Amino acid sequence: MLRLIPAAGRRLFLTADKVFNRLFGDAFNPLYYLGTISCLMFALVTISGFYLYAFYDTGIDTTYASVEAVTHGQRWVGGIMRSVHRYASDAMVLTMLLHLARHFSFDHYRGFRAFSWVSGMILLWLVYVSGVNGYMLPWDRLAQFTVTATAEWIDALPAFRGTLVRNFILPEAITDRFFSLLQFLHIGIPLAALAGLWIHIQRVPRARVLPPKPLLIGLLAMMLVLSVAKPVTSQGPAEMLSMPLTVEIDWFYLMVLPLVQSWDPMALWMAVGGATVLGILLPWLPPKRRSQVQAWQVKVHPGNTTLSARPGETLLEAGLRAELPIPFSCRAGGCGLCRARLLNGQVDDGGDQAVALTAEQRRQGDILLCCSCAESDVEIELDAGSVLAQAAAAGYRARVVELTRLSPDVMKVGLDLLEGRRMQFEAGQFVQVVLEDGQRRAYSFTVPSGETHRIDLHIRLMPGGLFTTRVFESMKLGDELQIEGPLGNFVLREPSPRPLIFVAGATGFAPVKSLLEEAFRNGLGKQMHFYWGVRRPQDLYMRELPEQWAREHANFHFVPVISEPQPGDGWQGRTGLVHEAILKDFPDMSGHLVYACGSLRMVEAAKPAFMAQGLGEDACFSDAFTPAARPGAAPH
Repeated sequence: MLRLIPAAGRRLFLTADKVFNRLFGDAFNPLYYLGTISCLMFALVTISGFYLYAFYDTGIDTTYASVEAVTHGQRWVGGIMRSVHRYASDAMVLTMLLHLARHFSFDHYRGFRAFSWVSGMILLWLVYVSGVNGYMLPWDRLAQFTVTATAEWIDALPAFRGTLVRNFILPEAITDRFFSLLQFLHIGIPLAALAGLWIHIQRVPRARVLPPKPLLIGLLAMMLVLSVAKPVTSQGPAEMLSMPLTVEIDWFYLMVLPLVQSWDPMALWMAVGGATVLGILLPWLPPKRRSQVQAWQVKVHPGNTTLSARPGETLLEAGLRAELPIPFSCRAGGCGLCRARLLNGQVDDGGDQAVALTAEQRRQGDILLCCSCAESDVEIELDAGSVLAQAAAAGYRARVVELTRLSPDVMKVGLDLLEGRRMQFEAGQFVQVVLEDGQRRAYSFTVPSGETHRIDLHIRLMPGGLFTTRVFESMKLGDELQIEGPLGNFVLREPSPRPLIFVAGATGFAPVKSLLEEAFRNGLGKQMHFYWGVRRPQDLYMRELPEQWAREHANFHFVPVISEPQPGDGWQGRTGLVHEAILKDFPDMSGHLVYACGSLRMVEAAKPAFMAQGLGEDACFSDAFTPAARPGAAPH
């Protein structure tokens, strides 16, 4: 039964989601924001309650009159406030119940979520008690029914034995102190609920308490329109010498009270208490989720970050718990802000819940972090323009500590970060040099992943280049630069059983060097082929290094390719375009991974040619750079 009920609930919610997505759009479906809508309604109840409290009188002869005065004497302020107070209270308990049902249906209440589940059950009880107490305050016929029915129900408990209801038989039994007590409870219980809400959201990483702005404005407008169209009024003054024959009750809060007179009150206590105990114990009842691991390891690009994801925990929750600034909004698969690419590993992607993904995006390996739970160690890649990538691009001051010509037109520039700062980066990423006029120039790291205060860049002289001309003609040791980083997602996607092909054009060797040294450091035993294409042999400015790697690593193969050899160069090796050399050596490129870095022209020519020869669309990772063509461009 505990399997069938959640499954039926999940199907029901997914069907409702489709309807609401058509009405409101995927990003603003109210069913995705039930928790935040509950918080918004709590805020409306609190604000309107403070206003009503200012005009409420606790005297036996003035309580009803004070409520009538604020309702009718202030029709466009007090009357609306009373109606908002009532309708927001109803909306709060409705969204809380739906929030509870959704988490139960999607199995989001076990394990580490048990704390939030139990605290939510307690919070629901506090809201109900506060609401029932609130219906006693106006002292109309509904308040009279609520007081007497509640007293009769409580009297069924052995501790009271019928003593409580005696206080409401005769009018003289009701005094000013009674209304002072009701008012005290209606302030104290919501304060306890507010504390309970704070406790409830402590286990929710980066919990939000308000829905998106368009949805918030729509809900506020709905409350206002409803309050004007159908204002809340009293149902006549209470008369203790008689019982009201008919009253209009609030079925969201008072649904149990009519049963007090038709059921055995003690049996009703057992039913309500049993349901509460069952609800609290649900996280520990079968069927239990079983896992052989305590946590899966999740590697996140960009940023060289590894975090742990508990069984059943979404990757978004794991990332937020690790304090990664991942963009998100709905947490339910509708807005699509947390879309990422699954590079390696297995996940439960949430199935039909992830409505923001198209079939094509799913085919390419995209997932929504808010719906996906790890089922193995996984590796994911966030969008390069995401908040995480931007957050990683911190600003630094750096001093030039090395200027070494590696070739006539390539300079090795060594930078030392000032103020004792260090930068954590991933092999293949890059930094941006910020020029005085705000323009930026991007250059790759040349060493494996790590944390460092020293950054080495390979900078090629570009004719007429604003920054490169400065590097070669006027830059001197001790100069200071402003840099930003790390940036980029041209990083190793490992583990993978497929052999690797690295392609570099000119100073594209810099990031490829860092990737290869990272691979050697990690002990990758698969076959790795490195093709380095330049115009002339002298442009192979660090040729001895990959040749040394080839001698030291049997699984590594180095192929230099010269595109414009001259007769005096004495070149006996491969010639032509570098990607054409790869196509000749690998007639079938399926089953390989390619990392290509060089000019935009080289990358644009190589990638479709590789794919035409069998390389998978998701198996070619590239980083293209171009010289700046206009102010403000950021070449890489």
